[in-house]
Amino acid sequence: MVDLAAHVRPGDGIWWSQTSAEPTPLVHVLLDSVAEIGPVRAFCGLTWDKRLTTELPEQIALSSYGGLGELRKLAKRGRVDVVPCHYSALPRMFAEGRLPNDVGFVQVSPPDAEGLCSLGVGVDYVADAIEHTPVLIGEINQRMPRTYGAPRVPMERFAAVVETDRPLPEAPDRTADDVERAIARNVASLVEDRDTIQLGVGSLPSAVLDCLTEHNDLGVHSGMVSDGIARLVEKGVITGSYKEIDTGSVVTGAALGSNELYTGLPGLPIEFRPASYTHSPAVLAKLSGLVSINSAIEVDLTGQVGSEMRKGTYIGAIGGQVDFSRAASLTGARSIITLRAASRSSSNIRPVLDGPVTTGRSDVDYVVTEHGIAELRGCDLTERARRLIAVAAPEHRAELEKSLGDGKAGTNR
Repeated sequence: MVDLAAHVRPGDGIWWSQTSAEPTPLVHVLLDSVAEIGPVRAFCGLTWDKRLTTELPEQIALSSYGGLGELRKLAKRGRVDVVPCHYSALPRMFAEGRLPNDVGFVQVSPPDAEGLCSLGVGVDYVADAIEHTPVLIGEINQRMPRTYGAPRVPMERFAAVVETDRPLPEAPDRTADDVERAIARNVASLVEDRDTIQLGVGSLPSAVLDCLTEHNDLGVHSGMVSDGIARLVEKGVITGSYKEIDTGSVVTGAALGSNELYTGLPGLPIEFRPASYTHSPAVLAKLSGLVSINSAIEVDLTGQVGSEMRKGTYIGAIGGQVDFSRAASLTGARSIITLRAASRSSSNIRPVLDGPVTTGRSDVDYVVTEHGIAELRGCDLTERARRLIAVAAPEHRAELEKSLGDGKAGTNR
């Protein structure tokens, strides 16, 4: 295994790949050896590594762009510092040294005949960060597929490597429930043939994709892709034939799904690009048919969206929501926000947000719940509130109406 003490100094800043591309063996070496190395700063994205969140040494000051996956547990304990930023801002933050960038851990494919390694399923912020990171340490995984679209990493770029042969982590698989299926049907009714869609991963996005099987010639430009995207490509639903750029290709930064998805990637028309491309305002502005589909924790009666915190704890992120919502609303086709109307006994459509504003009301065209679709584009504040109350949970509508009369709604206006 790698002797990190030979490459990492006290006070260094370390970042590593996220989700299915997370270089877990290297992260675990850091957990085991940081007491001898000394205090370090670290940055990671969405992680499923339970050891990271249960055995995080005091010598590691961890930061992230959100409280995603296992990081929710650290957020509750105050052990992760969240940097609130748009996903499109990460490349610049690495370039300016505002995020840890002395050492980078990456998981890559075996080198090809020219000695070049693919970043595989985890290009996203990694490809941008590499350019500004002097020390790169690699996990060369025999099962990491070679993907296309991003620059490859020459073997001589690595200060050290460890070779593995392990399956990539698969995304947690949860079947959509009745509420999510109802939301998905409503969302699918807003998607038109030849649109270019962006959406995340999880049970609700998967349900949305399942409802798009009768559509034609859809395109995809998204931060992540899942098994559902691959299925629609294979069925001929997603062709990308009418995309203004990258015609015929699915463009993404990462893949999160099953082993079947990972092994099938080399045979699919999917290009993996850095965040500086996938989330670039200039690039997104070229997609006139862009439809963004993003999830929220809460929405207020003016249409402001909260997707980061619940009861004072980070459980989400700004991520790419604003990047895509703004582009879809201004230069694309439609910006869609989805959420459950209620959680337990509380309405998720509120007079005032409990947490910070993630996406401004001017970037939201539609809010979709299991009870219907609230079209907000072109509506004044009074009409917005009326339409949002109409898609709230029925048992909470009277209280929301009352908040309008009491003047409690719209404090954020």
